[in-house]
Amino acid sequence: MSLLDRFTIDEGVAIVSGAGKGIGTAIAFAYAEAGAKVVCAARTQADVDAVAAQIRQRGGEAIGIACDVNNATQREALVAATLEAFGKITHLVNNAGGGGPNSPLKLSWEEFDRSMHFNVTSAYHLTQLCAPHMFEAGQGNIINITSGAARYIQRGFSRYASAKAALTQLSRMLAQDFAPVIRVNAIAPGPIQTDALNGVMTDEIRQIMEQNTPLKCLGDAEDIALAALYLATPASRWVTGKIIEVDGGAESSVFPT
Repeated sequence: MSLLDRFTIDEGVAIVSGAGKGIGTAIAFAYAEAGAKVVCAARTQADVDAVAAQIRQRGGEAIGIACDVNNATQREALVAATLEAFGKITHLVNNAGGGGPNSPLKLSWEEFDRSMHFNVTSAYHLTQLCAPHMFEAGQGNIINITSGAARYIQRGFSRYASAKAALTQLSRMLAQDFAPVIRVNAIAPGPIQTDALNGVMTDEIRQIMEQNTPLKCLGDAEDIALAALYLATPASRWVTGKIIEVDGGAESSVFPT
């Protein structure tokens, strides 16, 4: 096997949550191009259908499944539909998640709890559902999309940062539980130019963020997808329990203060 051959996922079957837009879409495209059959999951059926259709147009295999990861029944249905369509599961990308800034004195504990469920509990349950099939196949790969916010110390992000920090540590712990059959890693993106970020960013804010980033530019979804591709392929066979920081070199938040 040549070095480049190790960057393929031939015969793999991957579930990618949050695949209807942004980072999830980019990861789905990358996995399909590398040879995997891809199950694109997100809340909006039209979004994942469109992504799956683009993959098929490019010569890949993909289906779209509507799934709100906050709903346990829909998580179970997603895994069942994947097995029905492709017969196995070898890769899981827990990409769905998110959350904005908050005041710790105004955000209710119920909202805080919902954020933990959205970002951490859903990933835990999907892992529980997929891991037995990976063990049965004799191999597996799980990637959790966390955030640079998990390690930054900053005001106003106690909800989101705490949830992503929990997901980061969960990734490390599950890697120990599942080795040597299943590798578990995480990616911690910095600011990525997705529709969500671009929708709230002015030219002035962009300039400040770029200036605060050592590489003097923001990331895009493909930057994260390429890291996810590396972690999913035999090229990273000796990597588990690690957090890959893809953030332009930032060691603290680049957002304007």
